[in-house]
Amino acid sequence: MKKLVSVLCLSFGLISCQGNPNKKKNIESQKVKTSNVTEEWTSLFDGKTFNGWHQYNGGSIGMEWAVEKGIMVFNPEGNRDYGDGGRNIVTDNEFTNFILSIEWKVSEAGNSGIFWGVKEGKEFGEPYLTGPEIQILDNERHPDALENPKYHQAGALYDMVQPTSDVCNPAGEWNHVLLTVDHNSNKGSVVLNGTEIVTFAVHGPEWDSLIKASKFGNKEASNYEEAPKFGTFRTGKIGLQDHEDQVSFRNIKIKEL
Repeated sequence: MKKLVSVLCLSFGLISCQGNPNKKKNIESQKVKTSNVTEEWTSLFDGKTFNGWHQYNGGSIGMEWAVEKGIMVFNPEGNRDYGDGGRNIVTDNEFTNFILSIEWKVSEAGNSGIFWGVKEGKEFGEPYLTGPEIQILDNERHPDALENPKYHQAGALYDMVQPTSDVCNPAGEWNHVLLTVDHNSNKGSVVLNGTEIVTFAVHGPEWDSLIKASKFGNKEASNYEEAPKFGTFRTGKIGLQDHEDQVSFRNIKIKEL
């Protein structure tokens, strides 16, 4: 009886495969498709060196930056001899429409940021004078989380769009950001730890209104450094901020749209 059941099962299996001759082919097609998607991403950090990055406004990357076990680390306890632009670092290449994937971890009471649309030049002393910022912050301890909290919380489009929810992991734990900037569709978004928390236009009247309402466009209300070119460049560099707090980055990659 057992032999009969085995024979019937085997026969059914053969008939099933013959009845769907494309099954294996479909699986292979899915593998190829998945592989192609993976190949669209370009790594911005090889886990060993700072190839593809340089100090903002030129010069070698400062001693505060190091690569440790596949992680890019900024430690403010290093040499504090700042030149123009502090110790912010930016990519060698510029980008217009993209999805940026990056993981970050900040120290207790730490503050940092991720810029895009950054331009360099003598007239721009800091990346934030041109490039909008996605906030990196210890929401539990840093005073920015208490002063104008949501617009300065982790994941916010800094001082412009507040996150819809606080899904940030605590200081010392890794957070994953997907930043999308697409001028073709005029849409930007921030996904933090798998949750979309910020959406915004990236140019046009709505974008201009966001700038005007922020401290970057309202110097008198904010007593902030004038930044007439802030957010005006559709093409620019990706930047990582020196805010004098320890911060780490890993798995940095970009997909151009």
